Amino acid sequence: MLNETICAIASASKEGAISIVRLCGVEAYDIALGLSKKSSIHPRVATLSYIYDNCNNPIDSVIIIYFKGPNSFNGEDIVELQCHGGVMSASMILNRCLECGARLAEPGEFTKLAVINSKLTIDQAEAINQLILANSEKSAKYLAKHLQGSLKKMVEEMRVSLIEALSFSEVCIDYADEDLPADTIDRLRGKISKIADNLNYTLKASVAREGLFQGFKVSIIGKPNVGKSSLLNKILNFERAIVSPIAGTTRDTIEEQLKIGGFVVRLVDTAGIRNTQDEIEKIGIEYSIKAFNDSEIVLALFDSSRELDEEDREIIRLINSDESKKIIVVFTKSDLENVIDKTVFSNFNTIEYNKNEQPIEIYRALEAILDSSYDFEGDILINKRQIDAARNAYNEVISSLKFLETLELEFFSYHIKEAIIHISSITKPYDNEEMLDSMFKNFCLGK
Repeated sequence: MLNETICAIASASKEGAISIVRLCGVEAYDIALGLSKKSSIHPRVATLSYIYDNCNNPIDSVIIIYFKGPNSFNGEDIVELQCHGGVMSASMILNRCLECGARLAEPGEFTKLAVINSKLTIDQAEAINQLILANSEKSAKYLAKHLQGSLKKMVEEMRVSLIEALSFSEVCIDYADEDLPADTIDRLRGKISKIADNLNYTLKASVAREGLFQGFKVSIIGKPNVGKSSLLNKILNFERAIVSPIAGTTRDTIEEQLKIGGFVVRLVDTAGIRNTQDEIEKIGIEYSIKAFNDSEIVLALFDSSRELDEEDREIIRLINSDESKKIIVVFTKSDLENVIDKTVFSNFNTIEYNKNEQPIEIYRALEAILDSSYDFEGDILINKRQIDAARNAYNEVISSLKFLETLELEFFSYHIKEAIIHISSITKPYDNEEMLDSMFKNFCLGK
């Protein structure tokens, strides 16, 4: 339990109808009584009151709501003081809370207490933060599922299966001199292989949908003077990039944010990729390749009025180097005579475009890709920490299978335990007693 009282302004620091000051901890209720000069406040009842300064002058008329622990958001006593919106009233009330013995809460401390008090799992706490920062309706829907515990349920099922496998392996080690049923190892292998498949599937789905929460990155690549900056300006509908016939005009990446079909997209214009002796331009080209590597979606531009040259072929090699990326090939200058060999691009989604028209087809192609990224019924991991934990768990499971084949059960158990620790870190830390409980739950009473 919290041995001190914390406070903070819980509403956005802008003008609005209502601002909220939140108190939490052992003295939250007493501080609220002192500020309001009331003898009592009923839990979960909206109480209209004034808050007074230390000279007994009213600061503001507020609504007080008291949540008595453990029946509160984080299990502690919480008092919310809802005052009139704006910065001044909330700030004055916050200062009074500090004068009465509360301290300013650290970032995320209210939610941290909810995790400590087992009101939320770690993934649910992360979902709350992501939901606050959500920049699209579709990402918000995924995060709402996490708040309901969908990811927790999936992780718990894997965790239970791994613990059962570990406990079984430990029992086999203890009774190594006795004959094991013939199909024991086969059943164990089947269980672990299924976990590996589920982890791999979840990882791939999550990595492919990282943009749902961070914003999808779309890079525009191509050789110099192919129309990259012109296309960027058209999509943004304002002159963001300098357009010039001089090769190497764009020396650095230019990044802008926009919404396409309800998704936030970070659109990146890159320097033209070519062989050059200019040191500054070389750095820009390195940034271009990095932008390609960091992007989920790539608009690869080719001048349809010219035959393919070595610089074009370098772009083709680049877009063929990573099958995980969604590539849209755009043939620019389509209003001129087409001489480019388009058969080279038969494996790609292609669009013809010229700078005198609106990029409607490009919009539609991007929107279709973004919509398909959302079309997934399973649970996905929402940040790098969760993805890294799942990847580490997957690697440990794969390692365990190698030792299962050679019946080296001590090493098998080691890797399974490591996998449990990694997968458990997504929701709650692993407790060794869980494995012991699993080992002995089927023992005879009194044994």
